[in-house]
Amino acid sequence: MKKRNNVITIIAIVLVIAIIGVVAFGIYKRFTTEVKNPIATMEVDGFGTIKLELYPDIAPNTVTNFIALANRGFYDGLTFHRTIPDFMIQGGDKNGDGKGSPSLSDIMDNVEEDKEYSIAGEFKANGFENDLKHEKGVISMARSDYSQYESLAPGVIEEGYNSAGSQFFIMTDDNTSLDENYAAFGKVIEGMDVVEAIANVEVETRDENAESGLDRPVNPPVIKRIYVDTFGVDYGMPETRDTFDYSSIFNQLNTSGSSNTITEGETTETEESAQ
Repeated sequence: MKKRNNVITIIAIVLVIAIIGVVAFGIYKRFTTEVKNPIATMEVDGFGTIKLELYPDIAPNTVTNFIALANRGFYDGLTFHRTIPDFMIQGGDKNGDGKGSPSLSDIMDNVEEDKEYSIAGEFKANGFENDLKHEKGVISMARSDYSQYESLAPGVIEEGYNSAGSQFFIMTDDNTSLDENYAAFGKVIEGMDVVEAIANVEVETRDENAESGLDRPVNPPVIKRIYVDTFGVDYGMPETRDTFDYSSIFNQLNTSGSSNTITEGETTETEESAQ
């Protein structure tokens, strides 16, 4: 009987050691396995392929939003509607004119109340630490700029900070003036020559005083497809917010009897851009 008990004890000890080993190996693997950053592949019709590494540790919600849109096919067939050599190329607007915003149904199914949305700007001016510089090849989010109306509508600057949706731009040169004011979230790792080619397409005009057609390509380059490899990581859904109803506020200012009114031409300019 004693011999039998010894055998049982030895077996129990072996099992405990085996369990400890499995747990220890799991912990070791978890902490030693490098989590890869997501890689976005952008195919541009007639130009080639651009690959970008996205940085969820720098701008987590911005990256999540881009992945959600891209992997549901939102960007497929859209264009680069603004191109400026030695500055940036801008695309991702479903309207194709720089004034469109994505809708909740573009990132999720079974939406009870579909509506356009925006995301909070992940950059220092908006209270978020983001140290990614706007250097050549960096991808960042376009947004609206309402700073010229701050004296008439206090707080409106912050509405511009939180107005990004789907439009992005890729830098073709360094520009420190954008640092801390726009949500940079990745960088080109392949295909910078494709970005440069897009930046140099023929445009309708480069007249800074033009009311329309500013830096708009004659034949806007078409994004055939964007898809993001997350390497098995589920980034979930982005945190969204309602888009800013700028027109109602500015209309109130115009009808309030204030001498500092805003004209119709000023209120209708809502293009998301990198200034």
